[in-house]
Amino acid sequence: MTELELRLSVIATARAMSQRGLSPGRSGNVSCRWAGGMLITPSGMSYDAIEPADIVTMTADGSSTGTRKPSSEWRFHLAAYAQRPDMQAIVHTHSMHATVLACAHRSIPAFHYMVAAAGGRDIPLVPYATFGTEALSRHVANGVSERNACLMANHGQIAMGATLSAALEMAADVEVLAEQYWKVLQLGPAHVLPDDEMDRVIERFKSYGQKAQG
Repeated sequence: MTELELRLSVIATARAMSQRGLSPGRSGNVSCRWAGGMLITPSGMSYDAIEPADIVTMTADGSSTGTRKPSSEWRFHLAAYAQRPDMQAIVHTHSMHATVLACAHRSIPAFHYMVAAAGGRDIPLVPYATFGTEALSRHVANGVSERNACLMANHGQIAMGATLSAALEMAADVEVLAEQYWKVLQLGPAHVLPDDEMDRVIERFKSYGQKAQG
C-alpha cells in the first residue's frame, strides 16, 4: 500500500473502532508500521475530523513529522512493534468490558476456548502506569511478547494484527470475551479449560479458516 492508502486505512480503522463502540469519544488510538517506524492517529482529535495529513509519521526512535502531535500513547506502540516484528498494526481501545476487567485487575483466563485466538492460554493483564510513559510502554511490550492482545490495568486493552483489519478484529474479539467472562463471574467462579486442552486449541488455530495449505 502507498503511504496515502495507509493513512486512509488508519483513519477508517479508527472510525470503525469508534462506531462499533470499542472506544468512547476521543479515547483509544490506531497505528501501523511505515518506513521503519509507524503512522499513528493524532492526539485528542475527533476521529470524524481526521484527514490524511493529520496522521503522524514517527520514526523508531520516537521523533515525529507533521503538523499534529502524535497520540500520547505513541511510546507503547513503538515498544510493541519492537517486541513483535511479526505484527504490522495496533488498535488500543477503552472498550467497556475489557476496561471493567482491567480496572478490577483481572486477566481473562481460558473460560472459553476462543481465548486462544489471542495467541495463548489467557489474555494477560499488565500493571498500571501513567498513560504515555516509558513505564507503561515496558509493561505493554511484556504483555504482547507472547500474545496478540492484553489488558492494561485501570486503562483498557491493546490488540495487534498482521493488518489493521486484523488488529481491529482482535480488539473486538477481546471485548466480546471480556463481556462473556464478566457475565460468567455474575454466576460464580469460571470453569477454566486445562492447559493441555488450550494447547490443542492453539495448535488447531494455526490451520483454522482459509489459510494457505502447505
